[in-house]
Amino acid sequence: MPFIQMTLVEGRTPEKKEQLIEEVSKTVSTVLDAPLETVRVCLNEVPSTHWGIAGKSIHRRQNEE
Repeated sequence: MPFIQMTLVEGRTPEKKEQLIEEVSKTVSTVLDAPLETVRVCLNEVPSTHWGIAGKSIHRRQNEE
């Protein structure tokens, strides 16, 4: 049973997350030749204040632009 965990910065719509789950599931099913029913996807959303790039949080970087 394939289990895929993805970590994203929060803020995407429920529709976009549903689309991501669907597309990732289909791709994993095809590539691994695994029944779609056995594919599991877990989305972990992180606040932009908790994700850093080059020493600054995404939140701070966006506010500096």
